[in-house]
Amino acid sequence: MNNSVATPALSRPLVVILEDDNGVRRSLQLLLQGRGFDVKAYGNARALLDDPTGAAAACLVADYYLGDTDGIAVLEQLRARGWINPAILMTAFGSAELMQRAKAAGFDEVFEKPLKDLALTKALDRLTARSAPFGDAAG
Repeated sequence: MNNSVATPALSRPLVVILEDDNGVRRSLQLLLQGRGFDVKAYGNARALLDDPTGAAAACLVADYYLGDTDGIAVLEQLRARGWINPAILMTAFGSAELMQRAKAAGFDEVFEKPLKDLALTKALDRLTARSAPFGDAAG
């Protein structure tokens, strides 16, 4: 008789990256996949907002400057749709005013570029531990 118990596969949190720079986006994707996250990366806001699988994200990592829009506007649109999970803003244009705007919009963290890999992954570990499914206010 076999007494072993099958253990379910561990769920890996889905992190959505919104970054218009191809090299930065790919680098972040590889970093986070290597640290055990499932990653879906987008090069523009429209692609993210049009993709219903983005709603399953445990966390959003968004660049501030995206050409035709910015990460703050994208998070506001996601929040208007009921997405409640944590978000991290990346910026090369850090200022006290931007920090205030980001926090007011619901970003949990704001990191200046160039990113420090360890700070980003530690923040993601902490933030995804409390993420809820789309539309679930408990969490």
